[in-house]
Amino acid sequence: MATEGEDPPREALMARLFRHGGDLRSAAALFPDAPGPWIDLSTGINPVAYPADVSPRAWERLPEPGLVEALLSAAASRYGAGADCVAAGPGTQALIQWLPRLFPARRVAVVGSTYAEHERSWLAGGAVVDVVPDISDVGDREVVVVVNPNNPDGRLYRRAALQDLADRLDRRDGLLIVDEAFMDFEDESLAPDLRRSIVVLRSFGKAYGLAGLRLGFALAPPDRALLMRRALGPWAVSGPAIEIGRRALLDRQWLEATRRRLRDDGAWFDGALARAGFQAIGGNALFRLVRHPRARERFSRLCEGGVLTRPFAGHPEWLRFGVPPPSLRARLSETLSQCALDKS
Repeated sequence: MATEGEDPPREALMARLFRHGGDLRSAAALFPDAPGPWIDLSTGINPVAYPADVSPRAWERLPEPGLVEALLSAAASRYGAGADCVAAGPGTQALIQWLPRLFPARRVAVVGSTYAEHERSWLAGGAVVDVVPDISDVGDREVVVVVNPNNPDGRLYRRAALQDLADRLDRRDGLLIVDEAFMDFEDESLAPDLRRSIVVLRSFGKAYGLAGLRLGFALAPPDRALLMRRALGPWAVSGPAIEIGRRALLDRQWLEATRRRLRDDGAWFDGALARAGFQAIGGNALFRLVRHPRARERFSRLCEGGVLTRPFAGHPEWLRFGVPPPSLRARLSETLSQCALDKS
């Protein structure tokens, strides 16, 4: 066991990298000779963030109800829902963990493989959770969780298919939870069509590149949204998150410019990955999922070059890469070229 100030054992550090992206500290401890600064491509977060200017007042005062209402109104406008259908929380991860407490169920289907915190949260809530490969396999479970677009492979269900599933769940008083964390650059959101049986989760930090701000939204019919707002309490979101979030959500021009940039960045990156010997098998505007027969070795080789990607314990041939900005192209080209030359 590591003592205070020491890094955990190598096995524990590696396990952290397989659990979630973004753990640069563990990566640096495992690969101390890697050149810096590290390039973090492990998260699928927009690398070009929305401007995070914030007034001193946002830090100094408790969030006032009127400011919270303005944030909810901006989110409703951005996502196409009514303002009374929105609850704001300190990131969608917190909302994911609240859902089993607010809407308890005995049997839950999670369509996967997908973001593992959904399964973990429902298991912690006492449910029997089955991970199924497709929405056609959910059977008679009371709650169905779909990540759309899916993380990590980018699979995208059309709105009509999920509406049909929601109708079937509604007839038995079930619940469809759709995690749309990566929906900002797609057009299949269920948020404009909230039915009794639907809860939609929307991440702020991924598309706007401000994951550390901790802001996320749940969209649901008014009675469910009210239940979530009451459970989260009066100051669930910080003053800076309210101020920045409201401004960003109303800035459609920035979002459209980001969409165009990501399209260009993704096209360049697809070519770079192919030249390095990676086979693209999925992704979306913010990340790419690739296959390689020696993905674990490639993961380590990239880390030695100061590039962190996302490996998967259950899929040893997979790696996920966040789409990088143009400023990193020269260094990434060199690191990927060296990786391609490595025959180990």
